[in-house]
Amino acid sequence: MLLWINGPFGGGKTQTAHEIQRRLADSVICDPEHVGFGLHRMTPPPLRGDFQDLPAWRQGVYEVLDRALAEHDGVVIAPMTVVEPAYFRETVGRLRERGHDVRHFALLAERGTVLHRLRERGFGHAVQFVAGKDAPLRRESFALSKLDVCLERLREAEFAEHLWTDRLTIPQVADHIAVSSGLTLTPNTDSALRGRLRRAWTGAKHIRFD
Repeated sequence: MLLWINGPFGGGKTQTAHEIQRRLADSVICDPEHVGFGLHRMTPPPLRGDFQDLPAWRQGVYEVLDRALAEHDGVVIAPMTVVEPAYFRETVGRLRERGHDVRHFALLAERGTVLHRLRERGFGHAVQFVAGKDAPLRRESFALSKLDVCLERLREAEFAEHLWTDRLTIPQVADHIAVSSGLTLTPNTDSALRGRLRRAWTGAKHIRFD
């Protein structure tokens, strides 16, 4: 089974994927973003744009996930924002046509909620401390530029199942996805502090400087 966790940038996809992975035995995270990072590093900087626009990205994601699903016995988790219907069909759609059990979830939230989460992740706290709480989120400029189109398109029926997360914690989102997919997660025994530290560490590991 593939759990494709979609949603706007800053919507909690990566945190949710890691929460499921730590509580579901034999599950693995196969992050389609890494295919894009590799393509960017092979491309001269002036030619770099949105790597999803490259046919090589869609084909690469399809091939890697197809192999993982065919040869790995556990659940495969793919946290990735995809809002272009054609690109969605070339990845999620092709995997379904291949016969794989693909469960797709779009994590949605109100615009203000996502903006708050963008400020919280990465260096958000440090930026606010130095420059003030209303400092522009320069590090998140790409995420901000895509926010409105993500929220609009992901509401479409094609991108169901929809999961509104404004009032849900990351463990609760993971639980909802598991129940909807017929999976059983181990109980979440984290205290509030341990959960915050775990999520901070996950966020720190995904900070990119290139």
